[in-house]
Amino acid sequence: MIRWKLPLILLIVLGYLQYSLWYGKNNVYDYQDNLQVLADLHEQNAQLKERNEQMFAEINNLQRGSEAIEERARSHLGMVKPNEYFYRIIKDPNPQSQ
Repeated sequence: MIRWKLPLILLIVLGYLQYSLWYGKNNVYDYQDNLQVLADLHEQNAQLKERNEQMFAEINNLQRGSEAIEERARSHLGMVKPNEYFYRIIKDPNPQSQ
C-alpha cells in the first residue's frame, strides 16, 4: 500500500511544479517578456546618458568660453558683430534651365 502512495505523491508534486513553471505566476513566458523589456530599458538608458553627456559638455562650454556663446548667438539669433555684414544666399529650389 505504501509502495504506490509515494510515487503518486511525487508525481503530483512534479505536476504541480511543472504547472507553476509554465503557467503559474512569474512563469517562463513572463520571464522572457521581462528580459526583453529590460533590454529595451537598457537601450533607452544608454541613449539618455549620451544625451545628458552632450548637454553637460555644452553647459560647460557655455560657462567657460565666450566662443560658444558667440556661436550660439550667431546661429540661433542671427546676430552680427559691429562693422560686420551678414549676407544670406538662398538657392533657388527649381532652377530653370536656359
